[in-house]
Amino acid sequence: MMTGQAVLSEAGRSRYRELFDTTIGETLGQAVRIIAAEPALVIPGTVILHHQRKAAAIRKRHERERLLVPPVMIVSITSRCNLACAGCYMHGRGGKPMAEMSPEVLASVVEQAAGLGVSVIVIAGGEPLVRHGEIFRIAKAHPRVLFPVFTNGLLIDEAMADAIAECRNLVPVISFEGFREDTDQRRGSGVYDRLLSACTRLKDRSVFFGCSVTTTRENFADVTGEAFVLEMIGAGVRAFTFVEYVPMEAGTEGLILTPDQKKNLQAVLAGFNRKFPALFIGFPGDEEAYGGCLAAGRGFVHVSPSGDLEPCPAAPFSDANLATVPLEKALRSRLLGQIRDQPEVLTESAGGCALRANRAWEPGKSGHTSGTGH
Repeated sequence: MMTGQAVLSEAGRSRYRELFDTTIGETLGQAVRIIAAEPALVIPGTVILHHQRKAAAIRKRHERERLLVPPVMIVSITSRCNLACAGCYMHGRGGKPMAEMSPEVLASVVEQAAGLGVSVIVIAGGEPLVRHGEIFRIAKAHPRVLFPVFTNGLLIDEAMADAIAECRNLVPVISFEGFREDTDQRRGSGVYDRLLSACTRLKDRSVFFGCSVTTTRENFADVTGEAFVLEMIGAGVRAFTFVEYVPMEAGTEGLILTPDQKKNLQAVLAGFNRKFPALFIGFPGDEEAYGGCLAAGRGFVHVSPSGDLEPCPAAPFSDANLATVPLEKALRSRLLGQIRDQPEVLTESAGGCALRANRAWEPGKSGHTSGTGH
């Protein structure tokens, strides 16, 4: 991830936030158009779209009070997983896993985020569906908030698919590595076919769901090809998230996208959005358009399984834990503010995520840090 070469002016900061809010609204609007023929999906989708506009106004009000509330919060609710994939960011964080947030703390964090104007709460892990009961309760308690759930998909049996279908604001995002060979090579023999079966269960129940593709130098041509897109659309996928590879293990730097691939990815996804009846989203996306990396609250923040409020999933630095500190106070964190205000910390790096690549930087010199792995 990267940022611009100079500190943005207040007007510049406001413009990028307005642009990001507009992008989120347009993406949700496109999703509603895609599902226009399915009333069971259109109604909750329209509610979420309307709420995004109201949430953006709430965030703008907080901004006038010098509180920067990001539109997106990524909450990793567990480090547990039924797979052990090479390069997993959770495994690459280092350190011994800490105790997970209790159900009460997790519910409180989501409640606070929704109240402050967070529009999208991404549920991640580990494998988040190991805490599926809590996920469903939270999603039903906040029907106006969108909850994408990034999952390896292997726990989506018939009963799980039924439960997901009852939460229309919950969007499963199933991890694929490309076609069968690449997916099975990283995730295990037979996984690709098991994922297609999970997709069939969701499709049969008219669930709006997506796929997540870790995009590397090696699989770039396959996963950005129309053959892969058509296979996934045929399986029922209606949202594609292309996550640029960030090296979490030494020796895997050769998988990082080349500069030409990074630039080409945005053009490819824009073309797919025009051509196919699905959403195509890149992460971290076109950072230049937003004046740099969107981490540390500029566009999103990350909550670790233990409740540490962190800049992003790949950067386990924290000076506030949400089990003991209210979210509003944690968002005023000295650490997050320091990262946002020091563009040299977020200069472009060969590692994809500058915060992780520059982890020798010591935020603790200007305040206590308690993040795992730091």
